[in-house]
Amino acid sequence: MRMYDIIAKKRDGAELTFEEIKHFVTGYCDGRIPDYQAAALLMAIFIRGMDKRETAELTAIMADSGGKADLSGIPGIKVDKHSTGGVGDKTTLVVAPVVAACGVPVAKMSGRGLGHTGGTIDKLESIPGFRTALPIEEFLENVRVIGVSIIGQTGNLVPADKKLYALRDVTATVNNISLIASSIMSKKIAAGADRIVLDVKTGSGAFMKTLEDSISLAEAMVDIGEKTGRRTAAFVTDMDIPLGYAVGNSLEVIEAVETLKGKGPKDLEEVSLELAAKMLQMAGAGSFEICRNLAGQALRNGKALEKLAAMIARQGGDPGVVENYNLFGKAEFTCDFTAETDGYVEAIRTDLLGTASMVLGAGRETKESALDYTAGITLIKKTGMKLDKGDVIATLHTNKREKIPEALRIMRQAYVLKPERPPLRPLILAGVDSEGVRVF
Repeated sequence: MRMYDIIAKKRDGAELTFEEIKHFVTGYCDGRIPDYQAAALLMAIFIRGMDKRETAELTAIMADSGGKADLSGIPGIKVDKHSTGGVGDKTTLVVAPVVAACGVPVAKMSGRGLGHTGGTIDKLESIPGFRTALPIEEFLENVRVIGVSIIGQTGNLVPADKKLYALRDVTATVNNISLIASSIMSKKIAAGADRIVLDVKTGSGAFMKTLEDSISLAEAMVDIGEKTGRRTAAFVTDMDIPLGYAVGNSLEVIEAVETLKGKGPKDLEEVSLELAAKMLQMAGAGSFEICRNLAGQALRNGKALEKLAAMIARQGGDPGVVENYNLFGKAEFTCDFTAETDGYVEAIRTDLLGTASMVLGAGRETKESALDYTAGITLIKKTGMKLDKGDVIATLHTNKREKIPEALRIMRQAYVLKPERPPLRPLILAGVDSEGVRVF
């Protein structure tokens, strides 16, 4: 089997066989296939696409490329949740403790920030002492004892995806539904959960900008999950508006804690409880309505907050942060971003908001960039809200005073003001499962 022939076949729009896909993945991972041939095939896939069968087989082959988490020693049905990435998206910090407080174990491997989007692991590492790199045995024991643990992806989990993604990132072949779906789902399958719930973001702050593309991605991932024996469901949620009002690592943890106290932003609470309810339903806890009530009770009665504090303590962090936010520290410099005219916030370029936060130190401009956990943005005004000239729209937080002018310039580009109040679309736009698509 020659790589030349596989490239030519896909270039001409034909379907690849399982053996051809496996030859490509295994050959590239073990060094037999050079970068230039792998890049050529990725570009052919990017242009010509893959059908459902090819995409599912690529996912399974990638999932088998390294170690897998064995969750069989944890009683009950294990449900994993994955977000495709957004700005201010701290739902995992709310959802995981809520689901665990309802008696469904959550053994979750999460990622770091990518581009303008934040990562759950970066947020958790803003908690003093919190360890995200745990031996797999300790990770599993934590779930058995308290019902929840969140760690970074292990070094041997889906090495094929790590290598292929690095190549896609520098060859302009990232934004393809089959390649995105196989990348995400190979990691979810290798992580070992019985059920998978996906939060597919759509809008200016997401990788998928249109509802149509986001639904297509959700359908592709649900199809992969079902074909590989994992019941899978997805929500498509709005990322034209940041979730909550905090953007930045420790700022987002504090907002998540406030949400677990019943005092957080209503948009964050709503999306988190919907995701938690779907996870509980897929674990067999009852109808969606029953599970929605269970999730709400766990949030209101303080049981979910107790789970978060227990997880922090078991992973080396200071559980006192749930009551004393001063333990996070504060950025040395703050600066208000104010309105230059009267009007309403018609729209927010959420991706630019994420970029401004990154410039302030909350994200990585390069792989080697060190994070400033106290940096970020506190929003005061969001889409649909009225402004008078001089009103504070947001407050910037940073330890790099010299970065404030650049961040302010980006913020001015991110906010669009108009004289009339704009219509707002729902937070949850669609649901996707094995039975089809429901647009809300």
